[in-house]
Amino acid sequence: MRLALAVRVGSWVMISLNLLMATATIAVFSRMAPAITVIIDRNDRTLQACEDMLAILAMADPQGQLTRPEQQTFRAALQRAKENITETQEPEALERVETRLPSLFTGDATARRQTVEAILRLAQINRDAMTLADRHAHHLGRNGAWGVVFMALATFLAGLIFLRSLTRRVITPLEEIHTVMNAQRNGDTMRRCTGVELAQDVAAVFTGINEMIDRQHTSSLLDDEISRQGMAQIISSPQAKLPFH
Repeated sequence: MRLALAVRVGSWVMISLNLLMATATIAVFSRMAPAITVIIDRNDRTLQACEDMLAILAMADPQGQLTRPEQQTFRAALQRAKENITETQEPEALERVETRLPSLFTGDATARRQTVEAILRLAQINRDAMTLADRHAHHLGRNGAWGVVFMALATFLAGLIFLRSLTRRVITPLEEIHTVMNAQRNGDTMRRCTGVELAQDVAAVFTGINEMIDRQHTSSLLDDEISRQGMAQIISSPQAKLPFH
């Protein structure tokens, strides 16, 4: 039946829309998580290295040389920053730090000042990158949220359309059949299934029910007529007449 096919197709469309919305929601959060992870992994390591280098310079004697352990710690922090280059401006700042290492370790004040400026520049580059990545993550989240909203709205509208179609093509005809059956049961033999803009399958069912009721009603009328004629023949027959005294 076409009606059954339409109901099945509508049901699968609703299920598919809900699955699509759930998948889209998961995809949005799945894309946001890597964006946040990138912010932490790519730039936080360099910022930590910058903090370590600045801490060495802050704790060292401003007028003296850096001790060997301080030099090793500084070089290790610089190496971590070099191994974690993520922005195009970072190599220039790192090169400025590395070229001043000999003078810095001997206690040169100018080299110390220029090194601090280069380290601060390196940190600022990474903070700017983190800000941009954070904006991108928020932008992605907003777009994804609105996408889910529009999908939910589409699912809601599709549900309304499906419900309206189901009511018009299934529920209302069933209610009409139920009303006709109750009317026949209560003695209203003239009640028939009616409707406007019926689906082809529903119209065929209504026609079949009405024809069945008509046949039953016609058969009942014929039985009543036969019974009346039989009773009339019995009454009018000579054997049925009573003797008169």
